[in-house]
Amino acid sequence: MIIAVDGPTASGKGTLAKALAAHYSLPFLDTGLLYRAVGRQVQLRQGNADDAADALAGCDFPDSLLNDPILRTEEVGGLASRVSIHPEVRAALNKRQVDFANQPGGALLDGRDIGTVIAPHANVKLFVTAPAEIRAQRRHDEMRRQGMNVDFANILSDIRLRDERDMGRADAPLKPAEDALLLDTGDLTIGDAVQAAISLVESRLRTH
Repeated sequence: MIIAVDGPTASGKGTLAKALAAHYSLPFLDTGLLYRAVGRQVQLRQGNADDAADALAGCDFPDSLLNDPILRTEEVGGLASRVSIHPEVRAALNKRQVDFANQPGGALLDGRDIGTVIAPHANVKLFVTAPAEIRAQRRHDEMRRQGMNVDFANILSDIRLRDERDMGRADAPLKPAEDALLLDTGDLTIGDAVQAAISLVESRLRTH
């Protein structure tokens, strides 16, 4: 069984994807982490994330970088969104993702284009979303808990910019697959969102 989980930043898709992977005992890949690693590698090489050649060179990152906590920072998230615009970068990372999705026994992947590009044949496709203001508030609260001094307006602006970039790119834009099941987590607790996601997966499995 292959489950694809897509959605914009801070929608809760990562939390839901991990919970679903555990529930169904499926190998899990956070594909956004690959793009974050590319962005970080470009930064380490003092390159320009908006330059296609620099971004492509960043695809040659060491696997150990995937374990670096710095990849989860807002700064690196912004770099990931910038490098993901380049078709050359997406092509370089696609094979790794497709191979993971098609491994024997199935897999669960979360990202921006899993249901539309990486695994259009997935048994279940979820598109997780929430209003930008709620996503910004979640990110703001999370960063405050980590001791960071952050400004809500800046976070909201960054999220809207990332949405615009991810949805507006010419190559594999962020959008729900035609047969994706939509889950708005805006008014849901984490526990309720997980239960809703499991229910959606079960409903799709029953009809296929």
